[in-house]
Amino acid sequence: MAAEVVANVPAVSDALFEVTIPAPAPPGDSLPPLLWPDVRPRLAALAARPGAAAIFGATGHRWKLEPPLAIFELAEVETQLGLSLPADYRAFLLQAGRGGAGPAYGLFPLGRESGRWHWTGGGASDGDSGPLTRPFAHIRAFNPFDELPARPEGGAADDEWWERYEDAVYDPAHSHGLLYLSHLGCALREALVTTGPSRGQMWADYMAEGDGFHPLQNPDGTRMTFTDWYRTWLTAAERTLDEACRTSSPK
Repeated sequence: MAAEVVANVPAVSDALFEVTIPAPAPPGDSLPPLLWPDVRPRLAALAARPGAAAIFGATGHRWKLEPPLAIFELAEVETQLGLSLPADYRAFLLQAGRGGAGPAYGLFPLGRESGRWHWTGGGASDGDSGPLTRPFAHIRAFNPFDELPARPEGGAADDEWWERYEDAVYDPAHSHGLLYLSHLGCALREALVTTGPSRGQMWADYMAEGDGFHPLQNPDGTRMTFTDWYRTWLTAAERTLDEACRTSSPK
């Protein structure tokens, strides 16, 4: 079996980047401008290239997207959530697909079951309107582990430390306003902020490895939007295969 190739992606940091973002519009049924006409042809071209299966996560999503949402289906999703999704992800759902090929192991698919919409897959958001409409309050990286004192050695103090650990680390308020879209394995996830001062940005939740939450950044230091995140991955995959082709070609 061929070894997996990880496409190069930009490094992230916890640099402060404040941005004023207008309040989200209420759910609506207007069609967004055409933003994603190139995605499906580019994915099809990638799928046909030698070595494409070795790109990290490709054996799961196989470069395929689920069908797009109809405008009335998106209206149902947004009505259920009680908010309008960030515009570029909204356009992606309508023009490209409701899940499938994407960064890491792909985009969690959005589907309807028993009349309600849910993102499916390990670690996906469940479509509950409560957590997504509560603001994600952060504008800089944070780590709930930093709130804990040094762990004592044994005894009642150790039991008390573990209680504080669970309160600090598993507080559901940490992920209010985060729409989880993808995972990198080992419970590491990346999410789109739906509410709060960082609305429209992509953030990493690396709590499973003790690294907390941090915003994803472009090479120039600006915060990644969904468009930046998705297109950076797509371009990196193409460049990785281009480089593999050049290095494997006879001299």
